[in-house]
Amino acid sequence: MSMPTPRQRHVPIRTCVGCRQERPKRELVRVVRTPTGEITIDLTGKAAGRGAYLCRAADCWTAALKRDALARALRTTLTPEDREALLRARDAVLAAGAPGGGGR
Repeated sequence: MSMPTPRQRHVPIRTCVGCRQERPKRELVRVVRTPTGEITIDLTGKAAGRGAYLCRAADCWTAALKRDALARALRTTLTPEDREALLRARDAVLAAGAPGGGGR
């Protein structure tokens, strides 16, 4: 009689809106449009609202903003203030270290 093998844990996969590459959810940064319309970075992955994911690579953030892919994914229009805040958040996220590595 053989021992049952342990079940492999399900790893959620998400797509980066900047480079369109699929990665484990934990390797990406979630950007959220809250129910009040505010755009924030969700480091917990559990904040209420419409979310979009970006790699921890500056190129992905730049591409997503340039092509309006982030605005489409969040189903909103990003104001110039939102864009500036996201670029500052990108710099903070990249400076904090990147578990899982970069994008592209």
